[in-house]
Amino acid sequence: MKLDSRDQTLLRLLQADSRVSNADLAEQVGMSASACWRRVRALEEAGIITHYGAVVDPKAAGLRFQAIVHVQLARHSEADLEAFIRAVSVRAEVVECYATTGQSDYQMRVLCRDIDAYNAFLEGFLFRLPAVASAQTNVVLREIKANRGVTP
Repeated sequence: MKLDSRDQTLLRLLQADSRVSNADLAEQVGMSASACWRRVRALEEAGIITHYGAVVDPKAAGLRFQAIVHVQLARHSEADLEAFIRAVSVRAEVVECYATTGQSDYQMRVLCRDIDAYNAFLEGFLFRLPAVASAQTNVVLREIKANRGVTP
């Protein structure tokens, strides 16, 4: 699907506030409500809009410790990779995980209540995964820019 300026505006507005009413959205874009609804529906069906949700402030939710964890695997068999991916996919502490190039195989953003909870995550979970060889932690001191949307 090729995105035009109206699609881009719709995406920007919906990413800023996914609770905006269709009528308000249509007015801001300069479309009729029915045309706006059809356009948003087409963006959903094309897989451009994948879901709607709320942005939660981690600190306000009691998650005051944030780290970027660089994980190196000891084994790269298909079974080990699948087991690692399955395990981290269900952990609430792991809010993002990417397979990457470079020295580390995976980069994870991890949120925990505090340093003790993070240590429990490492010792009780991450270091117990058979494929994990090592993990390097970079503690996030302050957030400069967080992803708040995509601009096509």
